Amino acid sequence: MNEESPVPIPHSRFLDLSHILNHLGEEREGYHGAVSPPLVQSSIFAFPTVAAMREAFRDEYAAHLYTRGNNPTVSILRKKLAALEGAEDCLVFASGAAAMAAGISTFVRAGEHIVCVARPYSWTRGLLRDLLPRFGVATSFVDGGEVAGFEAALTPSTRLIVLESPNSMTFEQQDLAGIAALARRHGILTLCDNSHATPLNQSPLALGIDLVAHSATKYLNGHSDVVAGALCGREALLREVFKGPYMTYGAILSPHDAWLMIRGLRTLGVRVERIAATTTKVRAFLDAHPRVRKLYAPHAGDNPQLAMTRAQLHGASGLMSIELDVDDIAAVERFCDGLKRFLMTVSWGGYESLVMPLCAVFPAGASLHPAGGLPLNLVRLSIGLEDADALVADLEQALARM
Repeated sequence: MNEESPVPIPHSRFLDLSHILNHLGEEREGYHGAVSPPLVQSSIFAFPTVAAMREAFRDEYAAHLYTRGNNPTVSILRKKLAALEGAEDCLVFASGAAAMAAGISTFVRAGEHIVCVARPYSWTRGLLRDLLPRFGVATSFVDGGEVAGFEAALTPSTRLIVLESPNSMTFEQQDLAGIAALARRHGILTLCDNSHATPLNQSPLALGIDLVAHSATKYLNGHSDVVAGALCGREALLREVFKGPYMTYGAILSPHDAWLMIRGLRTLGVRVERIAATTTKVRAFLDAHPRVRKLYAPHAGDNPQLAMTRAQLHGASGLMSIELDVDDIAAVERFCDGLKRFLMTVSWGGYESLVMPLCAVFPAGASLHPAGGLPLNLVRLSIGLEDADALVADLEQALARM
């Protein structure tokens, strides 16, 4: 997608990205030739005979019976997201956290064990560390930099390896192909959160991963107006998710939100390309600035995993974090409060540029270096669609305020 990453995208489906985003799944002859697909807001679907209704009950995964299970508008979105990931199918959820929770809880039972990368998304960590142990499922958290770390953590009861590559604050990566091969040798499933990279910049399934999750709230929707999640993989695995947590928990995506996501996907390719180009300029400015102690990004020149970046990632995301060269949280606050082009909020991946100071998660007066945690002079930036020079100028004046 950009000059930094000459690795060719290995899947023929990307050669017709515009077909996936603008046409796949949209059977226009079925709805009067409308260019934009209809929003089927109905919660239930009627049948002409008992036999027809009985057939729908027999395979609710494929039939339109009740929108908690299946819906025509949602089905269009599922087809597009599955095609983007090179998957047989996709299920969509009310949030990325719901997608991860469903994907994890389907495949583990009491007495079994999970291995997870050390710094997953906070709600994934909470599920694994706090909730699942109440039901007899244990998790080991490992440094994901080496395949050997995962291998050492395996036990006879390990059933699942949970990955997030890159993660969403300091962007550590894992060797997806190597871990997938390890898991296959031991009969263990793998699940990777691919929200950071998007299907355009990384293809975990092609590297041997079994299931791929997304916080579709982020780049896939791209407009900061939908909270959604996706889980992609083999149909057989997704049918297990469907008949278990998907239908039982009911954490489904509404038809209206699915319709908004279909709209958001139209511009995915151009958004990702524009964000990558802008990010390159912003990152170069920050990397050279004397008030930035360290820059965290997969494509940063001093990233010890740069070879892995070039092997796995086809382009840059808009995410980066900077460790400010300051000795107190007040200076961090002056920097963040002084930004004019960046909105201060959680999340990322929309059209707008965002700033997320880690210190905002902690009480006022907290130590700059909490025990066992990341330093509170760490600030995450998400680059949006604004002009690169305008963003650089804004960062420059805010850094001067420190």
